[in-house]
Formats: sequence, structure tokens, C-alpha cells
Amino acid sequence: MNRHLSRVIIMQTLYEWDFRAKADLTEVKKRNIENYHEEIDQAYIDQTIQQVIEKLKKIDEQIAKAAPEWPLEQIASIDKTILRIAVYEILFNKDIPPKVAINEAVELGKTFGGENSSKFINGVLGTVYRQSPRYVPEEKKEASHAGE
Repeated sequence: MNRHLSRVIIMQTLYEWDFRAKADLTEVKKRNIENYHEEIDQAYIDQTIQQVIEKLKKIDEQIAKAAPEWPLEQIASIDKTILRIAVYEILFNKDIPPKVAINEAVELGKTFGGENSSKFINGVLGTVYRQSPRYVPEEKKEASHAGE
């Protein structure tokens, strides 16, 4: 299954939801899925969309804390959507390694965002990750593998 494509569908669905909060999320998601014929991870898409919306307040608080010079309403909608997905994955989805979430978000930023989106996304997510309980400094990781 194509996780990257699944993230694109999640991003497109949440992006539209951000603009049209009254839109039927199920219909928006279904339409976005129908645009692709490759194999997608339906359970991952459903869970991520649901969880991002449920945890939106906590996610947005983390984004605001990591980028204090950028009030949420000043962040481009597409960048904000990409950040929300990745912050959810970093903080709440233990199945996704944080560095994978960050790399995927940076790639989405390069593809769908503006000229500086990928750098901005990388910076914000790096801060969120370093402040998270999942953060493992490089030297600790190397030391823990030394005895293997």
C-alpha cells in the first residue's frame, strides 16, 4: 500500500475541510480517494483524518508553541494542513517513526506548498519532535546500539 499517496489524500481532505468546515467529510474523502487508482491504506486514512480533527486543539497548540513568530492564522493553509498531519503522527501515532513523519511532511511541502514551505515545515516539526517524549538525541541512540 502506498502510504505517501495516502498522506496526499489525507492532506487534500483536511485542506478542503479547513476551508469548508460544513462540508461532508466522508464525501470529500471519498472524492479524493476516487482521484487515484493506486492502492491506498484506507484504515490509515480514516484513522488519521479522524484523529487530526479530534486532537486539533492540542496539535495547533504544539504548532503555535514551535513557531511563536507565526500565528496559526498567518500560516498558509496548505502548510498548516501538512503540519497538522505530521504533528499528529509525531505526537500520537506510535506506528510512524517521527523522522518518517517529518520527511514525508517536507516532501508534501515541496510538492504542494510555496517556495519556503519545506524549510518552514522542517523547522517547525524539528522543534515539535525535539520537545516531544519520543525525541531520542543522536548520541543516546548510538550509545544504545553500541551494546547490540
